[in-house]
Amino acid sequence: MKAGTQVAIALGLLGASAAAQAQTNVTIYGIMDAAFVGERGGSAGHVNKITSGAGSASRLGFRGTEQLGDGLSAFFTLESGPRIDTGALDANNVLFNRQAFVGLKGKAGSVALGRQYTPWHQALAQVADPFGTGYAGTSKNLFPDSGANVRTSNTVTYSAPTVAGVTVDLAYSLGELAHSADGRQYGGAIGYANGPLNLRLAYNNKNAETLQPGGRTGRNTLLAANYDLKFVKLFAGFNVDKGFNSAPFGNANNPYGGVRPTASTDGRELLLGISAPIGAGTLMASVMHKDDRTAFNQDANAWGIGYLYALSKRSGVYAAYGHINNKNGAGYTVANNSESGSGNTGYNLGLRHTF
Repeated sequence: MKAGTQVAIALGLLGASAAAQAQTNVTIYGIMDAAFVGERGGSAGHVNKITSGAGSASRLGFRGTEQLGDGLSAFFTLESGPRIDTGALDANNVLFNRQAFVGLKGKAGSVALGRQYTPWHQALAQVADPFGTGYAGTSKNLFPDSGANVRTSNTVTYSAPTVAGVTVDLAYSLGELAHSADGRQYGGAIGYANGPLNLRLAYNNKNAETLQPGGRTGRNTLLAANYDLKFVKLFAGFNVDKGFNSAPFGNANNPYGGVRPTASTDGRELLLGISAPIGAGTLMASVMHKDDRTAFNQDANAWGIGYLYALSKRSGVYAAYGHINNKNGAGYTVANNSESGSGNTGYNLGLRHTF
């Protein structure tokens, strides 16, 4: 082969490689979060530990997009949950336990298939809760933000294009059991964001895996809002739970001993909160109320406060405190982003780095 031909081939390969790079984008991202956590008030007594992901769950992820032409693109996300305290995974034998999906995005919106967040959880974390469902003040303390309410496998989602500030998200998860309705879950959210105002209404419906035709359903309906006044941001969330397993306890292991509490199948949760820039950091605070409308009347009140101090654009230290007042034998515990907690009081002192 002549030298000129070799050079031409090499230049052609370089050009093809450059074109491919221009069309494809893959990003490695993550959060590394570790904290000293203290828990009090449960039958386990005083618990002190180093925890991974108290503020924001630690994660290592890969996301990518490829431009396919005519406004159409392919995308994917693979996200794992490493524990900084031990080096283990959040879920045994599941590498990408947090998110794993692939999809297409075009002028008519985007469709994705795989393991994904529910629209209900996204409304709680992104709109209603000043703690973003993390730290000792998390909305998880009273809101049913755990298990399949947070993310689901075997899921198809659709997100419509934003029009005049209006967003629409839909999700359907296949139970993949003998009876098609068993284990299935569906939900959606409609939102409006314009200037300082952010509103979102979300719904979640899940069938228990009873292996009986039709199963038993649990439903969650959340109205979330925040309003940015610049010097302070106001947050609010109101949620209605109805039906079997609609509001399971974050810690279902009877953390206070004695008579085991009964998870509500007819309840309401209310959250009011604020966040405010103070110095080089952000102050977060909220108060919550659980109204159990069953015969057990196991209500609860909770409050939390926290401060995230920025060391840089990507690193920060934080402190947070949360407390719950359980009534009539209720079993709610002070959680954080990655753990359900063991008592009615908890605090975190941590360090978070994002990349």
